[in-house]
Amino acid sequence: MGLAFREICDRIRARFPSAVLEAAEPLGDPFAVIETGQLAAVCQFLRDTPELEFDYLASVGGVDDLQNLWSIYHLYSIPRNHRFVIKVKLDRNDPRVASLCPIWPTANWHEREAYDLYGIQYEGHPDPRRILLPEDWPGYPMRKDYDFPEHYEGIPLK
Repeated sequence: MGLAFREICDRIRARFPSAVLEAAEPLGDPFAVIETGQLAAVCQFLRDTPELEFDYLASVGGVDDLQNLWSIYHLYSIPRNHRFVIKVKLDRNDPRVASLCPIWPTANWHEREAYDLYGIQYEGHPDPRRILLPEDWPGYPMRKDYDFPEHYEGIPLK
């Protein structure tokens, strides 16, 4: 069996004392809120530390809580059989965070989807185009304050 959630948090705190802003263990997926500016370094540590060996980024998603946007990462270590969820709180008016594509290439399409639907900018992403919607689509439709257009290129949408 792999390391427990608290053991993983302890290792992050030992290496990055100010990185873990919150750690919670609700039913389902326990998660750690990581300081935005330290995300890439923490993730590199999680991947490269032999006892952690998080070799698989399963998903990247966005969440809108009406005050902030969040980028959420589900990590797995296949060889060590443990998992970890990271959340990063982003400024709703300028949601930016480092791309994790250099660490886990699978982040590519996940980050593009979160950009497309929530407007989260993944800095350093190798191909930051929309992936689901046309390039000229107005706004980000998964935001809770999104005003869905009545028409797109003459096609009624409502």
